Amino acid sequence: MDSVESAGGRLGAVLSAPRSGAVALGRHGPWLVTTPALARRVLTDPGRFDFPGDVSRSGDLSSSRGATRSGHVVFAPLTPDAVARGVAVLDGEWDAALAEHDRRAPGEAYDAMALLRRPVARSTVAAVLDTDTRTRDLVADLTLAWIDSLAPVISARRPPGRWSRVRRGERDARFALDDALSAVPGLPAPAEQVATVLAAGVQVPIAAGAWLLGWIAAHPADHDPVHAVWETLRLTPPTWITARITTEPVDLAGTAVPAGRVVLVSPLLLGRLDELVPGDPDGGFDPTRWEDTSRRPGAWLPFGAGPHACPGRTLGLGQLVHVATWAGRHRLALAEHVRIDQSRGISPLPCRFTVVS
Repeated sequence: MDSVESAGGRLGAVLSAPRSGAVALGRHGPWLVTTPALARRVLTDPGRFDFPGDVSRSGDLSSSRGATRSGHVVFAPLTPDAVARGVAVLDGEWDAALAEHDRRAPGEAYDAMALLRRPVARSTVAAVLDTDTRTRDLVADLTLAWIDSLAPVISARRPPGRWSRVRRGERDARFALDDALSAVPGLPAPAEQVATVLAAGVQVPIAAGAWLLGWIAAHPADHDPVHAVWETLRLTPPTWITARITTEPVDLAGTAVPAGRVVLVSPLLLGRLDELVPGDPDGGFDPTRWEDTSRRPGAWLPFGAGPHACPGRTLGLGQLVHVATWAGRHRLALAEHVRIDQSRGISPLPCRFTVVS
């Protein structure tokens, strides 16, 4: 597997930044904070560090509260009952996905990103929406379709034009999902807001689960499932960079940042700090490091912090632990080299594995 340290590009620029507190990555920013204290300050003070615009890169700030404010809606964390409902659905859907692959392509390697799509999508929808199976599956499929249509929008160097083919396709997919959600009784929020939560709650666990399977296949051993999950989220958090926008001039440990500028927090960078990680942070995939209870797993903020922390973090952990538990009952092996895709967060490209025993 390729390491993020050798990936170059934006990953390399962040990981090579001086650990001095706050660093300007360009002449006029963005600024990267490189200490846990500053990271928490940026993420937990929405009055000075606001959530940026919408995921579709449309520039629509119609609900903004000021020149740089996004008006991003805060969602409450999923309840324990909702999490249990989602994990239960994943249990059945994961077995079904494995069986379908074996029926259609017996003996061929599994593609982790493809294998996880439907189980994670249906699991996440089941947790967010307590609805019937037919509606759940329809919303899950439409969420995956919107995620797919967002890919060329998010990965483009510049936001595509309003009437471009890419933008029209994304808009059509989003409207189809919004229409399906609007028909769901007792929707917990407006359809467009629920759609955004579902997209994040599906795409991120798919990438994290693929990394998890890749790490376990590359390092066969009797791993504790929970420790394997935390180590995966430390080494390859799919949401490896988080942005906030300053709403007024701020001082970051002696570094002056004007209003309206981007400040970045990187769980990927924080997960490589000695003060947060037991053992050698640069020693590679080692789930046993979390047997040392002197450090708290997740202190590098893979799910964010503050009011905009991931509302589905407990569901995501439950989904990943389920996958790690399944992997622990088998011996996995990588079928080919795993590269890193930086176009949307970070994801393995591809992650193909076989079940040896």
